[in-house]
Amino acid sequence: MKVAVVGATGMVGQVMLDVLSERNFKIDELILVASERSVGKQIKVQDKTHTIKSLADAVDAKPDIALFSAGGNTSLEWAPKFAAVGTKVIDNSSAWRMHKDHKLIIPEINANELTSKDFIIANPNCSTIQLLMVLKPLHDKFNIKRVVVSTYQSITGTGLKAVKQLEAEANNQSAEMAYAYQIHKNAIPHCDVFLENDYTKEEMKLTNETKKILGDQNLNLVATAVRIPVVGGHSESVNIEFENAFDVATVKQTLKQMPGVTLQDNPDVNTYPMPIYAEGKDDVFVGRIRRDFTLENGLNLWIVADNLRKGAATNAVQIAEYLIEHKLV
Repeated sequence: MKVAVVGATGMVGQVMLDVLSERNFKIDELILVASERSVGKQIKVQDKTHTIKSLADAVDAKPDIALFSAGGNTSLEWAPKFAAVGTKVIDNSSAWRMHKDHKLIIPEINANELTSKDFIIANPNCSTIQLLMVLKPLHDKFNIKRVVVSTYQSITGTGLKAVKQLEAEANNQSAEMAYAYQIHKNAIPHCDVFLENDYTKEEMKLTNETKKILGDQNLNLVATAVRIPVVGGHSESVNIEFENAFDVATVKQTLKQMPGVTLQDNPDVNTYPMPIYAEGKDDVFVGRIRRDFTLENGLNLWIVADNLRKGAATNAVQIAEYLIEHKLV
């Protein structure tokens, strides 16, 4: 098994390497790829030194699987070149997510859509993954009509530049700005670029990716995405309107049974999900589950997950594991 990690020196790439190691993913040859300025540099993975290769050299090596986390432009240019030599590409960028010929996969939800003919597979947006891990089992049981989501997103979703900005501002130092404004002690209602409809790309990703993954174009979802000065993960406040009647106890039991979801819901002892506890974990955490008393068949809940892990690296590795387990690679 020959595996390439494209974008190996980035934040998600580094977590991909950690997750591969933690899950004892069988690799006979590991190929690390990064930007041209990093080619030739050496980095250690599990006490073994690897030399960073160029994208062209990685294609020539014909890996079985390539985990991509190097941005949309790189994916658009290079994913087809890897696919052409028989490599299964699992791409973490937004480049292929809404392409009609490519699957958008959360393994616990729709991995069964994958076939041996899928050579470029898209990893959903981090906010979408954690949201749908909770929405899917509830949609199956109660039929969701409408969802209103407000996200509270970690700066790690922007990358290392944002982490450095927050650290510098917290220490009263100057730093290169990842955001248009100070992020320390602030909340910025602006994730990704604004579109013509005045929503951001991040907000519309939640709408469009949800419909594609669940295969339901009638499900209405609207989002407001906010960046906050947090490192550990993304949080989401979610209001759901169901077609069918429900009781809260059944909602909780349904979520308890969903693989990859952990229920943390006991207000009596202040138990609820928080990014400080989600950091470094692969599960999606859900709590603050309560009926919306202003709406028939309405429900409120709160979702938290580490955006670098289940929201990116872990989901990609799980897709790779599925391909191997089902002999699709």
